[in-house]
Amino acid sequence: MKTNDLIVEALSLPVEERAIVVDSIPRKANPPESDIDKQWAEVAKRQLEELRSGQVQAVPGDEVFENIWKRFPK
Repeated sequence: MKTNDLIVEALSLPVEERAIVVDSIPRKANPPESDIDKQWAEVAKRQLEELRSGQVQAVPGDEVFENIWKRFPK
């Protein structure tokens, strides 16, 4: 199968299956094996748990960038 044919085929999948394909390719190409990858995964899991439990509150992206531009004007 040619690359373009594969892309066309993947794009014809339902959105949930496309998401699985998109997520799977980098994981298979570069499997997380290093200690750093494992540590980052633990940090991400902890932060997600904190967010879901209400321990921390999410900040809208627009607000984050507005604060950055205030600190570092063009």
